[in-house]
Order: sequence, then C-alpha cells, then structure tokens
Amino acid sequence: MDPVIFGVLTASDRASSGDYDDLSGPAIAEFLSLAISNPVTIERRIIPDEQELIEATLIQLCEAGCTVIITTGGTGPAPRDVTPDATEAVCERILLGFGEQMRAISLRHVPTAVLSRQTAGVRGQSLILNLPGSPRSIREIIDEIWPAVPYCVDLIGGPYIETTEGVWAAWRPLHARRAIEE
Repeated sequence: MDPVIFGVLTASDRASSGDYDDLSGPAIAEFLSLAISNPVTIERRIIPDEQELIEATLIQLCEAGCTVIITTGGTGPAPRDVTPDATEAVCERILLGFGEQMRAISLRHVPTAVLSRQTAGVRGQSLILNLPGSPRSIREIIDEIWPAVPYCVDLIGGPYIETTEGVWAAWRPLHARRAIEE
C-alpha cells in the first residue's frame, strides 16, 4: 500500500495562543487513523487566524507532500474567519461540490449552517478541505464526504488511498479500483 501524508491545520487565535486546547485537530487525526488502512503520516499545525499565515502554511503542507490537507476553524462570516479566503488564494481549482455538500449536511443539524463558507480546492496534487471548528460537526461532515476523497486524490495524481474495510468505503468507478492483492 502507498504511504499517505495528511495535513491537519487548525486555524484558531485562541488555540494557537494556548487559551484553550485544540479539540478539532485531534478529532480529524482520529478519523484518519480509523478510516485509512495505508501507512499514514499526519502533519499537524495550529496557527492564528491570519490569512497570510494560513496561505503560507497550506503551501508548506502541499510542498511537504500532503495528499489531503484538512483545515478546521475560521469558516464563518466573522472578520477573522479567513480560512476559506486563504484556501481560495492558494488553490488552482475550487471544488464547489464539497462546500455545497458540507453545508447541506450541517443544515440537517443546525440552521446556522447557511453562514458557513466551507470550501475545498486543489493545489498541485493536494486536496484541501475546510471543515468547521467543532469536533461534532467535523464528524458529521467528514463521515459523509469521505467516500469522494480517495477518488478525487486519484484524479489529481495522488497516491491510492485505501479505506478501512467495514468502517468507511471509498467510492470509485469500476475502472479506477485496484484489485486487492492477497
């Protein structure tokens, strides 16, 4: 199995300054450890809500070979919520369907999901996904969007991501599936 490097970026003034513990980044890392059967390395970063710093960190994670970078925090309408702006600035292509689906999932749980600016995009061979800052919301969303992620990575030239059988299934068209070697 191909090794896969994931980036987990928490954008939070308070978590980066130590005012409170980052719970969202570890929630994403836990999901990845359960969902992926490839050998996995996770590059974690906790930084303030500064657009230029978020952009620089996203670029650094892409250059470090992160196949998927999952951000948490900074997706709302408040002036310091700049994660989607940073993502759009560094991506070559924006994948609108991810943002639409993430808001649709959240709307089943909270009416304020319409305020979310979650998005996703591609930079080189890296997929960047913006998730909200709540561990509960992260799991509600990632559980449902994850089946599309491995095939997206295939399409952008990344490593073949294997999901843990019986836990999460990746969706791929028949021509894109690898035969399981036993």
